[in-house]
Amino acid sequence: MYTLGEFVINNIDHFSYSIEELLRLFSSIKLASKAIHKEVNKAGLTKKIMGSSGITNIQGENQQKLDDFAHRAFIQSFKSRNVVCGIASEESKDFIVIKGKKENPIRNQYIVLIDPLDGSSNIDVNVSIGTIFSVYMRKSPIKMNLTIEDFLQKGKKQILAGYIIYGSSTILVYSTGNGVHGFTLDPSFGTFYLSHPNLCFPKTEKIYSINEGNYAKFSEGIRKFIKYCQEKKENRPYTARYIGSLVGDFHRNMIQGGIYIYPKTASSPEGKLRLLYECNPMAFLAEQAGGKASDGKNRILDIVPKKLHQRIPFVCGPIGMVSKLEEFMENCE
Repeated sequence: MYTLGEFVINNIDHFSYSIEELLRLFSSIKLASKAIHKEVNKAGLTKKIMGSSGITNIQGENQQKLDDFAHRAFIQSFKSRNVVCGIASEESKDFIVIKGKKENPIRNQYIVLIDPLDGSSNIDVNVSIGTIFSVYMRKSPIKMNLTIEDFLQKGKKQILAGYIIYGSSTILVYSTGNGVHGFTLDPSFGTFYLSHPNLCFPKTEKIYSINEGNYAKFSEGIRKFIKYCQEKKENRPYTARYIGSLVGDFHRNMIQGGIYIYPKTASSPEGKLRLLYECNPMAFLAEQAGGKASDGKNRILDIVPKKLHQRIPFVCGPIGMVSKLEEFMENCE
C-alpha cells in the first residue's frame, strides 16, 4: 500500500515542476490537515474549538472558532516549509506575502489559494467538513514583489488542486493534472495511504445535490432541471442528497455519480461560492475525474478572475448531467 509520499515519487514523470518542492507542498498540507483532524475528532469533548469566534470574516459570515484555527494552521505550516511565496485565504481580506528564509529569500515561486474549512456551519452538529486548496506558479518575476495578478489566474493554470474531507475518516484527494487520487489518514501512524486510486465519476447518474429550500429564488432553468431530475422516466428520478458542505457533496457525488448545483438566486445574483478558493480547484478535480464544471453557461476553468473573493454560480458533475442543466439554462434565457 503506497503512502502519499511514495505515490508522488513513483509518479514523478506526471509533474512538470520540482518533485522536491511538490513534496514540501504536500508536507505543509499534511501537517496542517492532521492538526485539524485532531481538533475535529475531539470537538465534542471541548468547547474551546466549537461555536462562534464572535468575528465576522471578510465574506460577511460568522467565523467559527475552528475556521480561525484551520486558517492559522495552514498559514503557519506553509511558512515553516519555505515553499510558497504567497497565500490567499478565504478568511483573509488581502493576500499574505511569505518571505523566504535568509539563506533562500526569493526563490519560492508557488502561490496557494485555500478555503481552510469548508462547511464550517456543520461543525457543531458533527457533519462532514473539509479543506480546499489550489496551487499556481506565480506570474511576476521571482525578484519582484507579489501583485494581485499573481492570484487572479484562470483555473486551467492550476498545477495542483485538492481537498481534505474530515468525516468518518480523513481523506486527502488531489490532482496534478494526471487523474484524481485519494489517500486516507491512518491516525495510529499519522500517515496517508492510497485508498482511492484513479477516481472517476461513474457512468450511472443517480444523485442531484442542491438546496431546494431556495427553490422559489432559482431561475426558471434551474427549476425545470430539478423537475427533470424528479421525473419518473428512463433512469430517473434521481435521488436528492445535500450535505451543505461542498467537499462532502462533491466527494460523495464523484464516488456515487451525481451533480452538485449552487446557482445564483434572487438574493445572491452573483452566486455564493468563491471562484478562486472553491470553484476552480473543484472544477479542476471534476474534469480530471472525467466530469464537467460550469457556471451554467461557461467552463469554470476558463473564467478570468476579477477579484480575490469573487463569487460565481457553480455546477459540477458527470458531463451528461451538467450539459443537460446547461441546456435547460440556455432554453430559458
